[in-house]
Amino acid sequence: MAETLEKGLRTITPHLVVKGGAEAIEFYKKAFGAKEEFRMPWPSPDGVEKVGHATLTIGDSVVMLADEFPEHGSVAPTAGGASVVIHLQSPDVDATMAQAAEAGATITMPAADVFWGDRYGKLIDPFGHHWSVATKIEDVPPEELKKRMDAMFADGSDGCGG
Repeated sequence: MAETLEKGLRTITPHLVVKGGAEAIEFYKKAFGAKEEFRMPWPSPDGVEKVGHATLTIGDSVVMLADEFPEHGSVAPTAGGASVVIHLQSPDVDATMAQAAEAGATITMPAADVFWGDRYGKLIDPFGHHWSVATKIEDVPPEELKKRMDAMFADGSDGCGG
């Protein structure tokens, strides 16, 4: 029986749509150490070559990417935000976020120790995609997690830097 998953992919793989595919690939290389595995150029009606499909690896994960093609219903995030957050586990959240900021990301929540046992921060990349970045710092048992969450809400915090 044939394998039903494409080699290297997981059951769920993020597929990012961006304005400026070539620039996005370079950003992800600088920000997160992405490795470009494949790029398929695609001519557009205005004569500018776009990225029809690209495959990048970040750590042990695959991210697919393409330029937006509004004529086919494929659009990048708008100024109003994005509906998905991509979560990146990192051995050093502070270094990863600093590297991403240096590459052009906007930090929306500086890294902080959070109640669920991570050092955690958030950023938006120059292409409108939202990322959370985390380093596990402790395993929190469910009963302790509930106590911490209750205490956090009693203090008026949201536990995510707000």
